[in-house]
Amino acid sequence: MQLITAQRKPSSRASVQVSCRHQPEEEGEKENCSLSRKTTQSFTMRDQLHLGVVARTLLPLVLCTLTLLPHSILGNPSERDNVGSTALLQRVKRGWVWNQFFVLEEYTGLEPLYIGKLHSDMDKGDGSIKYILSGEGAGTTFTIDDSTGDIHAIQRLDREVKSQYALRAQARNRLTDRPLEPESEFIVKIQDINDNEPKFLDGPYVASVPEMSNIGTSVIQLTATDADDPTYGNSARVVYSILEGQPYFSVDAKTGVVRVSLADMDRETRENYTVVIQAKDMGGQLGGLAGTTTVNITLSDVNDNPPMFDQRLYQMSIPESAPVGSVVGRIWAKDRDIGVSAEMKYSIIDGDGRDTFDISTDPTNLFGIITVKKPLNFEVKPSYTLKIEGANTHLDPAYRHRGPFKDVTIVHVSVEDVDEPPLFDLHAYYVELPEDADIGTLLKTVSARDPDAANNTVRYSIERSTDPDKYFYIEITSGSLMTVRSLDREEVSWHNITVLAMEMNNPTQIASVSVNVKILDVNDNPPLLTHYLEAYVCENAKAGQLIQTVTAVDPDEPLSGHHFYYSLAPEAANNPNFTLRDNQDNTAWILTRRFGWSQQDQTVFYLPIFVSDSEQPVQTSTSTLTIRVCSCDQEGNVMSCNAEAYSLPTSLSRGALIAILACIFVLLVMILLMLSLRTHRKKPYLCDEEENVHENIVRYDDEGGGEEDTEAFDIAAMWNPREAHHHLGKMRQDMLPEIESLSRYVPQACVMGGGGGDSNVHGYVLAKLLEADVDPCAPPYDSLQTYAYEGEGSVAESLSSLQSGNSNTDHEYDYLNDWGPRFKKLAEMYGVLDTNTPPMW
Repeated sequence: MQLITAQRKPSSRASVQVSCRHQPEEEGEKENCSLSRKTTQSFTMRDQLHLGVVARTLLPLVLCTLTLLPHSILGNPSERDNVGSTALLQRVKRGWVWNQFFVLEEYTGLEPLYIGKLHSDMDKGDGSIKYILSGEGAGTTFTIDDSTGDIHAIQRLDREVKSQYALRAQARNRLTDRPLEPESEFIVKIQDINDNEPKFLDGPYVASVPEMSNIGTSVIQLTATDADDPTYGNSARVVYSILEGQPYFSVDAKTGVVRVSLADMDRETRENYTVVIQAKDMGGQLGGLAGTTTVNITLSDVNDNPPMFDQRLYQMSIPESAPVGSVVGRIWAKDRDIGVSAEMKYSIIDGDGRDTFDISTDPTNLFGIITVKKPLNFEVKPSYTLKIEGANTHLDPAYRHRGPFKDVTIVHVSVEDVDEPPLFDLHAYYVELPEDADIGTLLKTVSARDPDAANNTVRYSIERSTDPDKYFYIEITSGSLMTVRSLDREEVSWHNITVLAMEMNNPTQIASVSVNVKILDVNDNPPLLTHYLEAYVCENAKAGQLIQTVTAVDPDEPLSGHHFYYSLAPEAANNPNFTLRDNQDNTAWILTRRFGWSQQDQTVFYLPIFVSDSEQPVQTSTSTLTIRVCSCDQEGNVMSCNAEAYSLPTSLSRGALIAILACIFVLLVMILLMLSLRTHRKKPYLCDEEENVHENIVRYDDEGGGEEDTEAFDIAAMWNPREAHHHLGKMRQDMLPEIESLSRYVPQACVMGGGGGDSNVHGYVLAKLLEADVDPCAPPYDSLQTYAYEGEGSVAESLSSLQSGNSNTDHEYDYLNDWGPRFKKLAEMYGVLDTNTPPMW
């Protein structure tokens, strides 16, 4: 080691001493310089800035001095000259930086690594000076001997973690801790060694290249990263090489580009390749570090293979009943390519079934699907032949010479015979029929046949759900459709019936057809007056006053529309009270012919009105209009019409109506309450239900025994109660009266007292009367007859006289007029005839 000292001019207030330590060039020549300062006064920052200038000024002088030294000091002249000249050229070329220290990374020694030395000119060696180190890593990574100024590294340094450290040094008085000179800064740089191998940060890689690619086609470019210093030596200079994947692929040593090295590689032969690439630093020299990665390369498909059918002839079949659109079968022209290169398009290029069948490509664009285009009929044509072509849809111009990229096959389609239902000659039938058509009128004859070769017999019928009222009938063998009921357009204007045709030999084969029957209108309904057939005329009405507008309605619908004619009936043609005016617009007015109307003279008038239509045959009708004479106010509003008001006066308020309704409701409640109390009063009160209460009660569960009804009660039981059950006498034939002797309950003294038959009867009655008076629960047995059933279903209702005494009025026989012609004579004899009937008009 050589010691180089640089002194500043005498005028300087401080001197700087730099000692440098040299290393051989082959080890990566660097220099470690220790900086020592001697400060007589304060060392300013400007002095630090001029320190480099002073060193560069003194450097040539030092070199000249070394040249003039004796050869005995410097060693062999020739060798020293060569070395000196080389060193001189090197130093001048690199330049010199005074405030840097260099240290190798990854030091593995046991002792702390010496870096440099700090020395102050004021240091006399007596230990009064204390050196202090601060900055990055001071105290943890770097330490300083505060007495000598020696700097050591106490931790392992890694350039890839941190490449340099900035430190500050200062000399202080040990006793007073006063700074002896300003703080100075220097840098410790970590010198790189080759301790990191190249790495592929994005590996492993996946790449693809089209099959049949030319040699040299680029596949992928790889990049390896070396953490070592790329500016120092060859530690970070990477060279690429291929370890696996020859002879198919190669890699560029400098750029890392992987390329195809074998021509005409076929994906259909081999699709996937694994290539191992190595990156080595130190320029690939021996001793360099290396890293590897894997590249998975896939050959992408190109359309270099034509399609081909597996078979030259396909056999398919389908039943003739298959509907249009049914699938017949699938074919496939196989292609060794994949993806879009294997997509196919199929077409029928020839054959007798081009118009009957169609072919399309399935969603995967690989298979051809043959479908039915038109209805099939085994009896017409039992088989078809199709010539089908399959061709690629995506062609690569670079490989057209490998074509043609299409193939042809033949498809034979057989139609299977199916037992089909009968076939009508029309899809639907339409019939028009007038509503006055006679029963048995022929509407239409439907015709159906068996389309099969067997040509089975067909039978016809009507689906009853479409003709629930059974208006029509169809002849089972001929298909003739006829009417069996009278038709009425006003009730049903359309009949939509369904006719069924069934094969005799196979009842499951049924066909149906719709027959729509329109009923045509015939003028068979007379016009009738509409609205209410009542009107009123005010007592103060004048002659010619309109009292009612009448209109008519006709359920018929003539094509030209309705036109009605109105007039008074012939018997009222000379009516002195009212007249009718036909407005010729299907309406008519009823007008008064006089004035001076009075309810006392006549309250009701009946006016017959004659109405006719204009269609043939002309239909007429006569309706009676009831006209009441009413008292009206000055505005013509009705106030009252005889005993029963025709309408309520307009002056009657809502409150009055509510009061009237409330009174009516109260009366109804009272009547119902009275009827309920009366019903409860008539019901017998029985205390003991198990006591036999049928001793002297005769029940009539049925009525109509004729003369035997009067013989239901035997008076003999009254004469001899003890022997009543032995001597029943003449009894009713259809039932026995439920009579039981009560003699066991009667004292013998009462029964036997008195003489003769009258006395026995009298005693028996008295005994029974006494028993009934004593027993409060005993019903009146004496001569009670019950009618449990009578009169239902009879026009004359009940003929019994029971409860007839409840009515205080004379019996009326007006109802005999409603009993029909058989009671006409009785009605004339006992009915009431109204002799005060007013005139009709």
